[in-house]
Amino acid sequence: MNPARIEVRLRELAQLFNSLDPSPFIDRDLDADAEEFIVSWARELPHHGELELHIHVAEAPDAERAGGVQDAVRHYFASRAAIKERELRQLLRRGRASLLIGFAFLAGCFGAGALLRPMFPARWGEFVELGLHIVGWVAMWRPLEIYLYDWWPLRNDLRLLRRLARMQVRLDVRG
Repeated sequence: MNPARIEVRLRELAQLFNSLDPSPFIDRDLDADAEEFIVSWARELPHHGELELHIHVAEAPDAERAGGVQDAVRHYFASRAAIKERELRQLLRRGRASLLIGFAFLAGCFGAGALLRPMFPARWGEFVELGLHIVGWVAMWRPLEIYLYDWWPLRNDLRLLRRLARMQVRLDVRG
């Protein structure tokens, strides 16, 4: 099966990389606009299979840079994937802590409601108990939000970045 192709047209190869980054070529960050273009194009492609980045440049780069462009692009996306993986782990860790705190608070609210209900007249006791139940369930909002909604966009981004980190990069000079 042929890899899905992402095409980038540049005047010179240097446009692909951040010009302010003093790192060696392999460690250099991609230009923010180039990264956004590549990532947004990759998101539009099918989610299965491999990717290929086809870079068209008008001016021929020196041989060393031309030979190292695939490693530099792969290294960049691999480092972005590692960052995204840490974000996901931190979110899930925060979710676990929030869940434990939320359950403890919910149990405390139910217990306080049961203790306080008999101290008030019938309707008011029911009102206080129900209010504490609601407050307890509202405290569970954030842990549930993390486990129901927040984790999967990070996981999808991580999968995409991993695909980008292993994509083939082809350089085409059209002078």
